[in-house]
Amino acid sequence: MFDTTKQRVIRVIGHKNPDTDSICSAISYAYLRNQISDQVHEPRRAGEISRETQFVLDHFGEKLPKLSVDMSPTISYIDIRQEPGVDGEMSTRDAWQRMNDRNIDTLCITDKENNLLGLITVRDIANANMDLFHTKVLAESHTSYQNLLSVLNGKLLTGDPDGIITTGQIHVGTSPEAMEELVHKGDLVMVTNRYEAQMCAIDYGAACLVVCMDSAVPQKLIDRAADMDCAVIQTPYDTYAAARLVSMAAPVRFFMKTKGLLSFNVNTPVEEARKIMASVRHRYFPILDQNGKYCGVISRRNLLNMHRKRVILVDHNEKSQAVDGLDEAEILEIIDHHRIGALETGGPVYFRNEPVGCTATILHAMFHENHVDIPKNIAGLLLSAILSDTLMFHSPTCTLVDQAAARELSEICGEDIDEYGKKMFEAGEDLSGRDADDILHTDYKEFNIGDKTISVGQGFYMSEKAYKEAGDLVEAYLPIALEHSGNAMIFYMLTSVLKQSTELLYVGKGAEELACSAFHVPAEDGRIMHRGVVSRKKQLIPPLRERLLS
Repeated sequence: MFDTTKQRVIRVIGHKNPDTDSICSAISYAYLRNQISDQVHEPRRAGEISRETQFVLDHFGEKLPKLSVDMSPTISYIDIRQEPGVDGEMSTRDAWQRMNDRNIDTLCITDKENNLLGLITVRDIANANMDLFHTKVLAESHTSYQNLLSVLNGKLLTGDPDGIITTGQIHVGTSPEAMEELVHKGDLVMVTNRYEAQMCAIDYGAACLVVCMDSAVPQKLIDRAADMDCAVIQTPYDTYAAARLVSMAAPVRFFMKTKGLLSFNVNTPVEEARKIMASVRHRYFPILDQNGKYCGVISRRNLLNMHRKRVILVDHNEKSQAVDGLDEAEILEIIDHHRIGALETGGPVYFRNEPVGCTATILHAMFHENHVDIPKNIAGLLLSAILSDTLMFHSPTCTLVDQAAARELSEICGEDIDEYGKKMFEAGEDLSGRDADDILHTDYKEFNIGDKTISVGQGFYMSEKAYKEAGDLVEAYLPIALEHSGNAMIFYMLTSVLKQSTELLYVGKGAEELACSAFHVPAEDGRIMHRGVVSRKKQLIPPLRERLLS
């Protein structure tokens, strides 16, 4: 059956188009929470990572977090009724009894590998039982004698207990005279204690004789039945009850629905399932696990008891930068170093926001506050995040707290800051095999300012060659990106780490005027040079925001 433990997992995740801080902080904070909590925390990512981040993960032997692009609840976050599948050979009588015992009106039929074959409802069984003239139902459904014995609570006096009924009709034998015209070879005949009637049914070629009311059956008749290859079943029921019950020996596979089955996968979004459920009259719906195997059923009522995905956000607190479906998730914590954005929560959360250059710096402090030793690999991840976000301490967002944390972390992981930082940035600027879209969106964020949505991408480059190649590729691609995005403007910060400067590339109606007026600098050949500007959140966005809102 489906493992519901995943409902209890808490996902630690950063923003879309994750940078090194977003990924490393998610991994590190998940580790910390797992040391101080009895709950399971897993790091996740909201998008593809950069080459810089991949270098960091490889360098410190860390696995890439699982991708989570949507936090909307899926069927797996509903209390799935783990109703076992039933064998298709189960009699309709036993199926009806199981429905009564388990207070359910639908059973799912599965094979030995738990593949869903079909389903049967109490309505299907009722309809089958009401068809009084379907006297060939046992033969047509290839009913087993085991089923027949079970529903009749019968005793097999002669015959093959593993046999299958393949021919004939169902009759009630009243008298020898009546049976002469009624009974044919291969039929099933129900009789009482009249010896003549019993013997006539055998002589007329009956394949099965059901003797009701536990009437005595002479050995002579049993021997005769054996010679004629006729099974004899003794049942305590009278002929009326036996006649009602015998047709219910037919297996459920004969009546089950197999076409147009409405089933859901555990990964089906709840909202999608809700819409489908509203369009049909079914009460219960089969659920398949990740491997397509049957694992239970749900009803409309189950949707009322939905468990939301539990999430901790790191390195962002704005809805525009968050993974899709966050409105339907339960946010437990937010750890960030950016400005406070427009993000609403359903209840109070632990919110930690500090004016430092990197989320990893905050996490470094939290390790100490909780008296948890920082492992070498985690120290390496935290160091990498700080060096990346602060541009090796050259960003205006960098604080003395960031620098102190980085130095301590470098001692733990055994990395020289200057040497390691240079390798990390060089790995990030490698353009081999990358196209303009990849370069633009590697570190890309959207900002809602007034009635406009603008996007800002940024790339950091150590070498002049990579700097020029990236600039040329992105510049030519920006008009295409703008059309695809639907945003008002797109900016790209082409940042030189060594020169501590940024060339601002732009596209969109009014983008050039906005950038020039916001920074009081002229444009030249479609670019604006900003000396000393390297920070998106502290040096670029505030002037643009102020100008747009003025």
